[in-house]
Amino acid sequence: MATKLPETMRGQFLHAYKQPYQSRIVPIPKPLHPDDVLIKVDAASYCHTDYVLAQGQMPGLPNSFPHIGCHEFAGTTVSHSAHPSPDAAKFKIGTRVGVTGRAFHACRECFECQGSKDPIAQDEKGYSVHCTRAENNGISKDGGFAEYAVVDARQLAPIPEKLSAVETAPLMCAGITIYAALKRCQLTPGDRVAIMGAGGGLGHLGLQYATKMGFKTLGVDAADGPLNLARSLDTGAQIVDARSEKAADVVEQLGAEDGKRDLGEKGVDAVIILPESQAAFDYGMTLLKSHSKCVIVSFPEAGFHVSSRDIVFRDISIIGSLVGSNKTLREMLDFSAQHGIRAVAKSFPLSELNALVEDYHKGGGGKLVVDMALDGQ
Repeated sequence: MATKLPETMRGQFLHAYKQPYQSRIVPIPKPLHPDDVLIKVDAASYCHTDYVLAQGQMPGLPNSFPHIGCHEFAGTTVSHSAHPSPDAAKFKIGTRVGVTGRAFHACRECFECQGSKDPIAQDEKGYSVHCTRAENNGISKDGGFAEYAVVDARQLAPIPEKLSAVETAPLMCAGITIYAALKRCQLTPGDRVAIMGAGGGLGHLGLQYATKMGFKTLGVDAADGPLNLARSLDTGAQIVDARSEKAADVVEQLGAEDGKRDLGEKGVDAVIILPESQAAFDYGMTLLKSHSKCVIVSFPEAGFHVSSRDIVFRDISIIGSLVGSNKTLREMLDFSAQHGIRAVAKSFPLSELNALVEDYHKGGGGKLVVDMALDGQ
């Protein structure tokens, strides 16, 4: 039997771009659509996209203010709509779930929902994280920086027993994004992959996933905090300070280690670009062997300058990667639980969300998470 819910909740709202969050008491939202599930939010993770959105710098901005951010969170199912769909009914009251922000109310009808050609992002027919008509929690609609949130059951993934809500929340964007990017590299165990921005929220998870997948892993960063974090992980990855080690020198070192003599066969088989820096992009491209892949996750406002010589003469493939399907999401969670992969995270109460944002700007690496339990709930 469902527990009687309070009538109001506390949330942290954006009232305008480039302004701090404001705490407000508002009515608890109601699940109205058959796919809707109301969850009690247990943990909500802060993403770089939250900052980009708050600055008014990204597509898919909120339809109106005030707005509740956060698109990577975790919670517990507390109610359904009056007539729940089969997808919603699968999540019984009390089920612990992780929530990705993508594809709230996917339309079931667009070409993506009917089956695109992307095996990493495609779910069963009738739902896609790339739905052209869907909204997104924390971006175009309210997200997880509140005590309760309405989510689409098709977004959800059950939380494995070995993971807590605080451990799960960062995996709902950072985890699935870097996991899917690694899958797009199409590597086999023993291949080399470089992760640019290896000490950040996605990067330090990527170091863990990549090494557990059996790849020879190179982590590159250019700031003390992230580099220290990357080095502190027991992954066996080679960590490179881009400020003091030139990419060309790293290529020569890898070539010598692999016994390669020709320039085109020295370096890494794939690179993942996480920073919004042209310098990071150029460094990563230099690390690549011929006929290899550059997977781009970041989306700087001005874009990246790409050399056609790399694409034509070196046969470098440039691929974009956003997130993975719900199937990939569940695979990632099970992989994380099985291999002990966790985000290095610092927790804050919901009431101190602005302090969390200040900490984010210090650039220490890892993830920052709102833990609802810290507010005494």
